[in-house]
Amino acid sequence: MLTVGDTFPAFKLTAVKGGKDGLGGPGAPFTEVSSDSDAGKWKVVFFWPKDFTFICPTEIAAFGKLNREFADRDTVCYGVSCDSEFVHLNWRLHNDDIRDLPIPMLADVKRELSTALGILDRDAGVPLRATFIVDPAGTIMHVGINGLNVGRNPAETLRILDALQTDELCACNWTKGEDGLNPIELFKAA
Repeated sequence: MLTVGDTFPAFKLTAVKGGKDGLGGPGAPFTEVSSDSDAGKWKVVFFWPKDFTFICPTEIAAFGKLNREFADRDTVCYGVSCDSEFVHLNWRLHNDDIRDLPIPMLADVKRELSTALGILDRDAGVPLRATFIVDPAGTIMHVGINGLNVGRNPAETLRILDALQTDELCACNWTKGEDGLNPIELFKAA
């Protein structure tokens, strides 16, 4: 599995557009998203096992609700599963929680990106609940992996992004607006 410090793999996938355009608004609901898309921005790339399941829409909707927060941090979010763009579109059309999702849903049908990252579940052959925070240079700065039956916390992903963007030492449970740790002050206090 790729991890912190590795380069996020190059990819080019078809996606359902985020927002109203992804529901058949002006133009086609599909677009191509690649590792070159949104150059110069931070990226949060999160994977889920399958569309039309139970835990997945709770996570996807939670990322969608925080999309403006991520955008305020010069960060784009991409959601990915091994379902096709047509399945993604159909799911959005029939699930109230993700109908207006502002995040593109990428189709890793050939499992090339999931395989390159090393996140396919050995038994089920679908992506684990993996989250990658990638800096503007394409370097993986954070990886979070959950099993198939436990959802992740997108608010924690946002907190970790905030900490990474400070370029400071951030303690456990640090939140945006707090000071980072000052090693010299810590040694003086000891």
